[in-house]
Formats: sequence, C-alpha cells, structure tokens
Amino acid sequence: MDLKDIVSRNIIYLRGAKKMTQLELGEALCYSDKAVSKWERGEAVPDAYVLKKLSALFDVSVDYLLNEHDEKELKTGNPHRFNRRIISLISFFGIWTLAVIIFAVLWVFVDSLKWLVFVYTLPISLVNMIVLTAFWGKAKTNLFNISFLVWGVLTAIYITVLLFLQYNWWLLFCIGIPAQVVVILSFRVINKK
Repeated sequence: MDLKDIVSRNIIYLRGAKKMTQLELGEALCYSDKAVSKWERGEAVPDAYVLKKLSALFDVSVDYLLNEHDEKELKTGNPHRFNRRIISLISFFGIWTLAVIIFAVLWVFVDSLKWLVFVYTLPISLVNMIVLTAFWGKAKTNLFNISFLVWGVLTAIYITVLLFLQYNWWLLFCIGIPAQVVVILSFRVINKK
C-alpha cells in the first residue's frame, strides 16, 4: 500500500471514530471538506503542518498517521491515551492517599481541625490535573479544572479564616466572580487561535 492510501485509511478511520463529518474535520483544520475528501480518496497527502494538527486532534502521533495498521491496531487506537489515563489515576489517588495518611497521623496527634487536610487536597489534585492536561497538549480542555481550582482555593481560604480567626469572610467569594469571568474569556481567546 502506498503512502497516500495509508494516510487515507488512517484519516477515514480516525474521523469515523470521532464521529466527525468531512466538513467538521475541515473546519477544525481550517481547510475545506473538499481537501479532506481528497485526502480520504488518496488523491493527496496532507502536508507536515496538517499532519501535526491531525495528530493533535485525534490524539495520535504523526508516525501513527503515516504507517499502516491492521484492523486490531486501528481499533485499539492510541496506546498513549490509555497510559495517560493510568498516570492521571495513579497521581490522583496518590494525592488522596497521602491526604488520608496525613489525616490519620493528625487524628493521633491533633485534637481538632484534622479534616482541613481534605479541604486543601482538592485544590492540590486540581493543580495536578491542570499540569498533566497541559503537559499532554490538551490545555484547551482545562476550563473546568481551572474554574474548580479558583472556587476551591477561595473555599479553602474562607474555611481557614472562619476557623482560625472566627471571622466570616463571605465577601471573599466576590473575588471568584471576576476571576471566573477572566478564566472564561481567556479560554475563548485560546480557542479562537
């Protein structure tokens, strides 16, 4: 099978797996559906820039797009996606396991406020998710993680001030409103690029 046919077959399979039309794929790549159709018919091969964009869109390597795969390999897709999920789960449960261990130690030595460990564990695990997602090139999907982080940090500060200073700083949450607007607007700018 020549390169045009290999790339054609891979694009057809990956586009079908994402349930995208040729028009949707073309729009995602800033190309026409006619160009996508040409690639899928094996009449042309996308240039290196488009192959890189396709690899990011379908979460596969450029090498994956350029090489022939049997039916079993096509169905399994990208092996890195599974590894990323495993790494994410291990880091997430590692953080929460450490929090439980710290809670247990505090249970023995501290009379009160040991449950604050869990209040601070949530923002820490969200920072971990944001870093991993950005590292793997999916920073555009971090909108919800960053939003939860903003409100989680504000909640942790509020609870800490309430417990230690016995002062109700409920106005602290007013900071979250403009912060949320900034997060949403920045992601709109990122997604337009």
